[in-house]
Amino acid sequence: MEFAEVVRKRRMIRRYDPGRTIDRATLTELIELATRAPSAGFTQGWHFLVLDTTEDRQLFWRAATDASAEPDAWLAGMRAAPVLVLALCDKSAYLDRYAEPDKGWTDRDEARWSAPYWHIDTGMAALLVLLGATDRGLGGCFFGVPAERRDALRAALSIPARLEFTGVVSLGYAAPTSRRSRSLRRGRRPLADVVHFGRMADS
Repeated sequence: MEFAEVVRKRRMIRRYDPGRTIDRATLTELIELATRAPSAGFTQGWHFLVLDTTEDRQLFWRAATDASAEPDAWLAGMRAAPVLVLALCDKSAYLDRYAEPDKGWTDRDEARWSAPYWHIDTGMAALLVLLGATDRGLGGCFFGVPAERRDALRAALSIPARLEFTGVVSLGYAAPTSRRSRSLRRGRRPLADVVHFGRMADS
């Protein structure tokens, strides 16, 4: 598939075919793509926790959601995904890297950073997983971890305290009944609204 076609075909899949799995060789290829993402100072401070067994995914969903609540359509569809990839970032790795001699900073002061590149880089890596999945005929969705559930997830999945949650990528084959999001009715903003050359006029 041509790159432009992959980009245009990629969409968030929220309902998966539970009868179709993904082999580990394919998962390894997708994660290898993620490691090709750019990273500040070539820090590569990302980690990917792959949950591709029923037991591990159940641990995730028990820790990440309210077990006493009736699952809504979104949760029911997402629970059918055969793979979850937790995209985690290590802020300390970036602070350490930029305190090294070739970067010119002499301390680990987080205030020096114009943006949290540990999350930005890991988010770009997650996008490469989504694009790679589309290229292979798979579906994927990126979603966040509720702040109030993070401690439970750390305990359930043995995630070190130094790693922060950037998000989760669900992977699988789209269910035949998978519908396009109602949000798409908003349409894409025209380029004239989002692209500016030289100066930005007041809007």
